[in-house]
Amino acid sequence: MARSKEFEVNEVLDKAIQLFWTQGYEKTSMQELVDFMGIHRRSIYDTFGDKHALFMKALERYEAKQTQKMRFLVEKKKPVKELIREMLDSTLRNEGEPLGCLLVNSGVELGVLDSEVASLVDESYSKTEAFLTRILQEGQQTGEIRANLEAKVMSHFLMNAWLGLRTLVKTTTDQQKLKDIVDTTLAVLD
Repeated sequence: MARSKEFEVNEVLDKAIQLFWTQGYEKTSMQELVDFMGIHRRSIYDTFGDKHALFMKALERYEAKQTQKMRFLVEKKKPVKELIREMLDSTLRNEGEPLGCLLVNSGVELGVLDSEVASLVDESYSKTEAFLTRILQEGQQTGEIRANLEAKVMSHFLMNAWLGLRTLVKTTTDQQKLKDIVDTTLAVLD
């Protein structure tokens, strides 16, 4: 008779996210995953597959959570510039999470080596750019954003600024510098 799982899949995936986010894929061993996730090695293999399959499931879960945060932002029905500021500012607060972004870290670490990771990261970036394009167009319709700006091009610019911030927070403690970057990025929309 097969044993039932003694863990909740999303809880252990969240633990894997934390470890991969902190250490990266290459520096994380299976034994560290076993210890940190608090489940047996066999359970990891039976539930998720090998380390790479577990990493991809963790990355997919992280991406889904990030998408949900974007939806939550839009549901606030704030002015567009406030939404974009909140999005950028969220990068400056780690709120108990590792610094930076697991997607950015993974893209930098594995993007040129692992087509599956590169595809997931690229798809996530494309969704974020589409979100930015949509809210910029809404801001143009309400008069909050200059009508002469190309929304799609500006979404690329904002995405680049956001990714830059998500990288820079890992290497600087100068909060004023980070705030200046956010302010300057938003000033482009005026």
